[in-house]
Amino acid sequence: MNVLMVCLGNICRSPMAEGILRHKISAHNLDWEVDSAGTGGWHIGQPPDHRAQAAMRVHGLDISGLRARQFSKIDFDRFDLILTMDNENYRDVIHMANLPVQKNKVKPILDYAFPGQHRGVPDPYFNDRFQEVYNLLDASCEVLIKSYL
Repeated sequence: MNVLMVCLGNICRSPMAEGILRHKISAHNLDWEVDSAGTGGWHIGQPPDHRAQAAMRVHGLDISGLRARQFSKIDFDRFDLILTMDNENYRDVIHMANLPVQKNKVKPILDYAFPGQHRGVPDPYFNDRFQEVYNLLDASCEVLIKSYL
């Protein structure tokens, strides 16, 4: 299984989700790949926000080696599941899809922990809610993993 996490700039939410899911994949000894990307290109090549890194270190996770990249249409071919952080990211990714099979790969990440609620992960870049974001992503990644075990 290849999973892509997508947010706006790929420096807060999606790299946090990538780090959390990588940890869970390893803990369950699964043969999955996970990556992250942003719909915008402002931070290409940059590491995750220092606040996101600090929030992850509290939980023993290191995302300092990740680098931001922009989502591209090629990602529809490379990934089995594309998880978006909020409704805007979802719309942006769906808009790039050309085929129904591509659209079917795209899902809001919080639908795993909160089915049918159409919730979005708040962007901590502006509000510093990194611990809340961690908790939401951790809960969703846990349900995702369990749904495939």
